[in-house]
Amino acid sequence: MLRTIRLAVLGLAACTVETTEISPVPSGAPISSAGFATAADAQRGFGHVVARVEPTAEQVCRQYRPDLNCDFKIIVDKRRNEPSNAYQTIDKNGRPVITFTLALIAEARNTDELAFVMGHEAAHHIQNHLARQAENAAAGAVIFAGLATLTGGNAADVATAQELGEFVGARTYSKEFELEADELGTIIALRAGYDPLIGAQFFTRIPDPGNRFLGTHPPNAERYTKVVNTVNRVDG
Repeated sequence: MLRTIRLAVLGLAACTVETTEISPVPSGAPISSAGFATAADAQRGFGHVVARVEPTAEQVCRQYRPDLNCDFKIIVDKRRNEPSNAYQTIDKNGRPVITFTLALIAEARNTDELAFVMGHEAAHHIQNHLARQAENAAAGAVIFAGLATLTGGNAADVATAQELGEFVGARTYSKEFELEADELGTIIALRAGYDPLIGAQFFTRIPDPGNRFLGTHPPNAERYTKVVNTVNRVDG
Protein backbone atom coordinates (compact mmCIF):
# COMPACT_ATOMS: atom_id res chain seq x y z
CA MET A 1 0.00 0.00 0.00
CA LEU A 2 1.41 3.42 -1.03
CA ARG A 3 4.65 1.88 -2.17
CA THR A 4 7.12 3.14 -4.77
CA ILE A 5 5.49 4.40 -7.95
CA ARG A 6 5.79 1.75 -10.65
CA LEU A 7 7.48 3.04 -13.77
CA ALA A 8 6.22 0.21 -15.96
CA VAL A 9 3.35 1.19 -18.25
CA LEU A 10 0.23 -0.82 -17.59
CA GLY A 11 -0.55 -3.05 -20.52
CA LEU A 12 3.08 -3.44 -21.59
CA ALA A 13 4.08 -5.87 -18.86
CA ALA A 14 5.29 -9.32 -19.82
CA CYS A 15 2.53 -11.15 -17.96
CA THR A 16 -1.23 -10.83 -18.20
CA VAL A 17 -2.90 -9.49 -15.08
CA GLU A 18 -6.57 -10.29 -14.54
CA THR A 19 -8.33 -7.09 -13.53
CA THR A 20 -11.83 -5.78 -13.07
CA GLU A 21 -12.78 -2.26 -14.11
CA ILE A 22 -15.03 -0.70 -11.52
CA SER A 23 -18.56 0.37 -12.41
CA PRO A 24 -19.34 3.01 -9.80
CA VAL A 25 -22.58 3.04 -7.83
CA PRO A 26 -24.71 6.19 -8.26
CA SER A 27 -22.95 9.35 -7.08
CA GLY A 28 -25.75 10.08 -4.63
CA ALA A 29 -25.02 6.93 -2.64
CA PRO A 30 -24.60 7.58 1.09
CA ILE A 31 -21.21 7.74 2.76
CA SER A 32 -20.49 5.32 5.59
CA SER A 33 -17.38 5.20 7.75
CA ALA A 34 -18.50 2.07 9.54
CA GLY A 35 -16.14 -0.88 9.60
CA PHE A 36 -16.61 -3.59 7.01
CA ALA A 37 -18.13 -6.75 8.47
CA THR A 38 -17.69 -8.88 5.36
CA ALA A 39 -15.77 -8.93 2.10
CA ALA A 40 -19.00 -8.08 0.29
CA ASP A 41 -19.40 -4.99 2.48
CA ALA A 42 -15.86 -3.94 1.62
CA GLN A 43 -16.53 -4.36 -2.08
CA ARG A 44 -19.70 -2.28 -1.85
CA GLY A 45 -17.83 0.35 0.14
CA PHE A 46 -15.16 0.44 -2.53
CA GLY A 47 -17.83 1.11 -5.15
CA HIS A 48 -19.15 4.01 -3.09
CA VAL A 49 -15.64 5.45 -2.83
CA VAL A 50 -15.04 5.18 -6.57
CA ALA A 51 -18.35 6.95 -7.25
CA ARG A 52 -17.29 9.95 -5.18
CA VAL A 53 -13.50 10.11 -5.36
CA GLU A 54 -13.01 9.48 -9.09
CA PRO A 55 -15.01 12.53 -10.30
CA THR A 56 -13.52 14.65 -7.53
CA ALA A 57 -9.99 13.64 -8.50
CA GLU A 58 -10.75 14.40 -12.15
CA GLN A 59 -12.06 17.84 -11.17
CA VAL A 60 -8.94 18.57 -9.08
CA CYS A 61 -6.74 17.28 -11.92
CA ARG A 62 -8.36 19.63 -14.44
CA GLN A 63 -7.98 22.48 -11.95
CA TYR A 64 -4.31 21.86 -11.14
CA ARG A 65 -3.03 20.27 -14.35
CA PRO A 66 -5.31 20.89 -17.34
CA ASP A 67 -2.44 19.75 -19.58
CA LEU A 68 -2.71 16.17 -18.29
CA ASN A 69 -5.12 13.38 -19.16
CA CYS A 70 -7.52 13.54 -16.21
CA ASP A 71 -9.78 10.63 -17.18
CA PHE A 72 -8.96 8.25 -14.33
CA LYS A 73 -9.59 4.53 -14.64
CA ILE A 74 -9.99 2.58 -11.40
CA ILE A 75 -9.37 -1.17 -11.52
CA VAL A 76 -8.97 -4.06 -9.10
CA ASP A 77 -6.18 -6.60 -9.50
CA LYS A 78 -8.05 -9.89 -9.00
CA ARG A 79 -4.97 -11.99 -8.20
CA ARG A 80 -5.55 -13.24 -4.66
CA ASN A 81 -1.87 -13.81 -3.92
CA GLU A 82 -0.94 -10.17 -4.47
CA PRO A 83 -0.01 -8.25 -1.29
CA SER A 84 -1.93 -5.24 0.00
CA ASN A 85 -1.10 -2.42 -2.40
CA ALA A 86 -2.40 0.44 -4.52
CA TYR A 87 -0.47 2.18 -7.27
CA GLN A 88 -0.83 4.59 -10.16
CA THR A 89 0.30 3.91 -13.71
CA ILE A 90 -0.37 5.15 -17.24
CA ASP A 91 -1.87 2.81 -19.82
CA LYS A 92 -0.74 2.56 -23.46
CA ASN A 93 -3.23 5.26 -24.45
CA GLY A 94 -1.93 7.72 -21.87
CA ARG A 95 -4.87 7.28 -19.49
CA PRO A 96 -4.08 7.36 -15.75
CA VAL A 97 -4.89 4.08 -14.02
CA ILE A 98 -5.24 3.47 -10.29
CA THR A 99 -5.01 -0.19 -9.30
CA PHE A 100 -6.08 -1.70 -5.97
CA THR A 101 -5.29 -5.26 -4.98
CA LEU A 102 -7.96 -7.40 -3.36
CA ALA A 103 -5.82 -7.61 -0.23
CA LEU A 104 -5.82 -3.84 0.26
CA ILE A 105 -9.60 -3.59 -0.12
CA ALA A 106 -10.02 -6.42 2.39
CA GLU A 107 -7.54 -4.81 4.80
CA ALA A 108 -9.23 -1.40 4.81
CA ARG A 109 -11.48 -0.80 7.81
CA ASN A 110 -13.79 1.85 6.36
CA THR A 111 -14.53 3.96 3.29
CA ASP A 112 -12.45 6.86 4.65
CA GLU A 113 -9.32 4.72 4.39
CA LEU A 114 -10.14 3.63 0.85
CA ALA A 115 -10.90 7.23 -0.12
CA PHE A 116 -7.62 8.49 1.32
CA VAL A 117 -5.62 5.84 -0.54
CA MET A 118 -7.45 6.56 -3.79
CA GLY A 119 -6.94 10.30 -3.38
CA HIS A 120 -3.25 9.72 -2.67
CA GLU A 121 -2.77 7.65 -5.83
CA ALA A 122 -4.71 10.17 -7.94
CA ALA A 123 -2.46 12.90 -6.53
CA HIS A 124 0.62 11.06 -7.82
CA HIS A 125 -0.74 11.51 -11.34
CA ILE A 126 -1.89 15.11 -10.88
CA GLN A 127 1.56 16.04 -9.62
CA ASN A 128 3.13 14.17 -12.54
CA HIS A 129 5.29 12.05 -10.28
CA LEU A 130 5.85 9.24 -12.78
CA ALA A 131 7.38 11.63 -15.31
CA ARG A 132 9.36 13.47 -12.66
CA GLN A 133 10.70 10.20 -11.28
CA ALA A 134 11.68 9.06 -14.77
CA GLU A 135 13.52 12.36 -15.32
CA ASN A 136 15.38 11.93 -12.04
CA ALA A 137 16.33 8.36 -12.97
CA ALA A 138 17.60 9.47 -16.39
CA ALA A 139 19.63 12.30 -14.87
CA GLY A 140 21.16 9.93 -12.31
CA ALA A 141 22.11 7.48 -15.07
CA VAL A 142 23.86 10.20 -17.06
CA ILE A 143 25.78 11.53 -14.05
CA PHE A 144 26.93 8.14 -12.79
CA ALA A 145 27.87 6.93 -16.27
CA GLY A 146 29.83 10.14 -16.83
CA LEU A 147 31.73 9.67 -13.59
CA ALA A 148 32.57 6.08 -14.51
CA THR A 149 33.85 7.23 -17.90
CA LEU A 150 35.98 10.01 -16.40
CA THR A 151 37.59 7.57 -13.96
CA GLY A 152 38.59 5.23 -16.77
CA GLY A 153 35.87 2.62 -16.43
CA ASN A 154 35.31 0.12 -19.22
CA ALA A 155 31.98 -0.49 -20.95
CA ALA A 156 30.82 -2.88 -18.23
CA ASP A 157 31.72 -0.40 -15.50
CA VAL A 158 29.84 2.37 -17.28
CA ALA A 159 26.76 0.16 -17.71
CA THR A 160 26.81 -0.77 -14.01
CA ALA A 161 27.21 2.86 -13.01
CA GLN A 162 24.32 3.80 -15.27
CA GLU A 163 22.03 1.26 -13.60
CA LEU A 164 23.09 2.47 -10.15
CA GLY A 165 22.50 6.06 -11.23
CA GLU A 166 18.98 5.22 -12.37
CA PHE A 167 18.26 3.58 -9.03
CA VAL A 168 19.60 6.48 -6.97
CA GLY A 169 18.00 9.10 -9.20
CA ALA A 170 14.57 7.48 -9.04
CA ARG A 171 14.69 7.46 -5.24
CA THR A 172 16.20 10.89 -4.69
CA TYR A 173 12.89 12.70 -4.26
CA SER A 174 10.56 9.75 -3.68
CA LYS A 175 9.89 10.71 -0.03
CA GLU A 176 9.00 14.24 -1.08
CA PHE A 177 6.68 12.82 -3.74
CA GLU A 178 4.87 10.71 -1.13
CA LEU A 179 4.34 13.72 1.13
CA GLU A 180 3.12 15.79 -1.81
CA ALA A 181 0.64 13.03 -2.67
CA ASP A 182 -0.45 12.79 0.97
CA GLU A 183 -1.19 16.52 1.00
CA LEU A 184 -3.15 16.66 -2.26
CA GLY A 185 -4.75 13.29 -1.55
CA THR A 186 -6.05 14.73 1.72
CA ILE A 187 -7.67 17.60 -0.20
CA ILE A 188 -9.23 15.20 -2.71
CA ALA A 189 -10.67 13.02 0.08
CA LEU A 190 -12.08 16.08 1.85
CA ARG A 191 -13.71 17.39 -1.32
CA ALA A 192 -15.24 13.98 -1.94
CA GLY A 193 -16.87 14.07 1.48
CA TYR A 194 -14.58 11.76 3.43
CA ASP A 195 -12.52 12.26 6.58
CA PRO A 196 -8.79 11.93 5.78
CA LEU A 197 -7.94 11.95 9.50
CA ILE A 198 -9.82 8.67 9.80
CA GLY A 199 -8.44 7.53 6.45
CA ALA A 200 -4.85 8.16 7.47
CA GLN A 201 -5.26 5.79 10.42
CA PHE A 202 -4.05 3.24 7.89
CA PHE A 203 -0.56 4.49 8.79
CA THR A 204 -0.95 3.07 12.29
CA ARG A 205 -1.23 -0.46 10.90
CA ILE A 206 1.31 -0.64 8.09
CA PRO A 207 5.04 -1.21 8.75
CA ASP A 208 6.90 2.00 9.48
CA PRO A 209 9.73 2.48 6.94
CA GLY A 210 11.56 4.84 9.29
CA ASN A 211 13.88 7.40 7.73
CA ARG A 212 16.20 5.15 5.76
CA PHE A 213 18.77 6.52 3.34
CA LEU A 214 17.37 6.16 -0.20
CA GLY A 215 14.15 4.82 1.27
CA THR A 216 11.06 5.35 -0.84
CA HIS A 217 8.64 6.45 1.89
CA PRO A 218 8.85 8.86 4.84
CA PRO A 219 8.17 7.70 8.41
CA ASN A 220 4.48 7.05 9.07
CA ALA A 221 4.33 9.70 11.80
CA GLU A 222 5.61 12.34 9.39
CA ARG A 223 2.97 11.37 6.86
CA TYR A 224 0.16 11.50 9.40
CA THR A 225 1.38 14.93 10.53
CA LYS A 226 1.20 16.09 6.92
CA VAL A 227 -2.45 14.98 6.76
CA VAL A 228 -3.31 16.72 10.04
CA ASN A 229 -1.61 19.95 8.99
CA THR A 230 -3.35 19.89 5.61
CA VAL A 231 -6.78 19.37 7.18
CA ASN A 232 -6.16 22.21 9.63
CA ARG A 233 -5.02 24.52 6.85
CA VAL A 234 -7.97 23.71 4.60
CA ASP A 235 -10.57 23.87 7.38
CA GLY A 236 -9.01 26.95 8.91
